[in-house]
Amino acid sequence: MVKEEGLVREFKAGEALVKVYRDRQSMGKAAARIVGEKMKKFISEKGEVSMVFASAPSQEEFLAELAKIKGIDWSKVIAFHLDEYVGLPSDAPQAFGEFLRRRLFNKVNPGRVYYLNGNAEDLEEEARRYGELLKRYRLDIACIGIGENGHIAFNDPHVADFNDPLMVKIVELDEVSRQQQVNDGCFASIEQVPQKALTITIPVIMSAKFISVVVPAKSKAQAIKRTIQGSISEECPASILRTHKNTVMFLDMDSASLL
Repeated sequence: MVKEEGLVREFKAGEALVKVYRDRQSMGKAAARIVGEKMKKFISEKGEVSMVFASAPSQEEFLAELAKIKGIDWSKVIAFHLDEYVGLPSDAPQAFGEFLRRRLFNKVNPGRVYYLNGNAEDLEEEARRYGELLKRYRLDIACIGIGENGHIAFNDPHVADFNDPLMVKIVELDEVSRQQQVNDGCFASIEQVPQKALTITIPVIMSAKFISVVVPAKSKAQAIKRTIQGSISEECPASILRTHKNTVMFLDMDSASLL
């Protein structure tokens, strides 16, 4: 068996597979290759693939590499995004839909892209609308990250619910989540970061047939330690990923430094 480029080690964390790479570039390339293979398989078997994407600097390498993968029929891709700020102009560079439009969707032209509208007049109705779309196009693949507080999507610890009855909900962002946006260089100060967001809930993410979790950087090391070695609890929402039988966590040496 040929050794995978850049792979330092791999191991199981519960049901999930954890793969540690020497740097962000090899991590992103590996995640893109594996997700690309899954996409081709679903398209071959069912004629389309339904996917949800995370929008964050942590996903940059993965998204750039995914756009280069040959042989994916993007016209057969139905794309969603995990979350969206409430009250931010939809074309603001920090808006999550706009982030994905610039980094991926404009390059590959998916067949259908469904955007969350954080400026909808009726946010409850917008959450219901998006939830209905997710019911219609059940997720095959979820491409996610993990926040510094262990969140997945914007399911911060204080609003995370492993048995959430909703598919999409309005949430108040916690201080750690908002500060992370400043740390990542997305906003100049925490005052500029919106206080509310719409987010896909944890059961929807966990319903995906395959979950790719891309988490680089030293700032995520504590969250990764809790995700992989801590108790499975809403106090670290990402810990639930250890119960999913078809999850791969892609880490770099920095994010895996406390393991």
